[in-house]
Amino acid sequence: MSQPLPLEGIKVVDYSHYLAGPHMSRCLAAMGADVIKVERPNAGDPGRASPTMVGGQSGYFMQQNMGKRGLCVNLKDQRGLALMHKLTDAADVFVENYRPGALDKLGLGYEELAKRNGKLVYCSVSAYGHTGPDAARAGFGLIAEARSGAMALVGSPGEAPPLFRMPIADMYAGMHGVSAICAALLGRVKSGRGQHIDIALYDCMISMHDFAAQSYLLSGEVPVQTGHDLPQSTVYGSFAAKDGFLVIAAQADDAWKRFAKLIGGDAYAADTRFHSSTGRNAHRVDILATVRAWTMAQPSVAACCAALDAAGVPAAPVARIDDVLADPQTLARGMVIEQDHPTLGKIKLPNLPFRFSDCDTSPRGPAPLLGQHNRQIAAELGFSASDIEAMSRDGVLYSESTS
Repeated sequence: MSQPLPLEGIKVVDYSHYLAGPHMSRCLAAMGADVIKVERPNAGDPGRASPTMVGGQSGYFMQQNMGKRGLCVNLKDQRGLALMHKLTDAADVFVENYRPGALDKLGLGYEELAKRNGKLVYCSVSAYGHTGPDAARAGFGLIAEARSGAMALVGSPGEAPPLFRMPIADMYAGMHGVSAICAALLGRVKSGRGQHIDIALYDCMISMHDFAAQSYLLSGEVPVQTGHDLPQSTVYGSFAAKDGFLVIAAQADDAWKRFAKLIGGDAYAADTRFHSSTGRNAHRVDILATVRAWTMAQPSVAACCAALDAAGVPAAPVARIDDVLADPQTLARGMVIEQDHPTLGKIKLPNLPFRFSDCDTSPRGPAPLLGQHNRQIAAELGFSASDIEAMSRDGVLYSESTS
């Protein structure tokens, strides 16, 4: 590894909470940015109270805030606001995910900060964005997942849609934020100016539709719940075996022929009715019955997957998280990392998926304790030791006890 990290030298002020903003800035930290996580006394980011809790620390918070430095400041005190303005005056990026207009009241809105620092790239994440009739409405990822039409596509017909159980809207918005911030920083090289990036969870979920939106816009058809497979892509879905479930992706013509030979022999593979996607979709009910009979006739999910792998048909078990985190592929890709936490000792958490050929994006440290780097950051901004001591004594700078 010989190159510096791509964002080395970029300073990010992360004034966000819960998930979309913190995930975004965690990614920026992994790519080399100096990310300062700014929180309010006394509880800090509400994500610090989210499970899983171990030794008074939140796994939720630790996962999304590793690699950052921690500053906890009372912005209602003029000294705290002055410190924050010094911080943003010297920053390249500001990340926030409050309801539109909320930070204007604190003197931290885009217009105010851009007047002070014309090169600032200011990224806002909210439920519905900063424009439109619903801009002022509050919302979480679940709200965007439901209202965007995504939840209406999952589950079985006639049943309430299940929760995704992964924060799709928040994580997708965070990833879009990383892309937009990097693009704005590159654009700043030419223009010399920063700009405001406005990301909505709702927009991100709508943009993710790879089929439903085009189906309706181009044909007028509204896709509905289909349960365990896709009627437009036979065979592409989940199936039961004797000891669990697996997914099979044999929807492409060449994969289907190999799959058909495996489950029905040469004669079944030679049946020309099934040699096109249109034909397979037309005979979907009969084909799925044959597939289900085959998977249930095998000794196990592992046996199904071994046979499918040998036949060159994409398949995988529906794995539990304990199996995933012990999977040799997971470990070989470094997707579980161990860190030394200041109060918990050795901890393991999921890694990010970035892999650069000539630099190391491993986290540079665990998530900060509340206010862990107050004195260091204030000193870097030019505050004297006596000023820092006074602000700490008066609660302008707050830090959690580690005793």
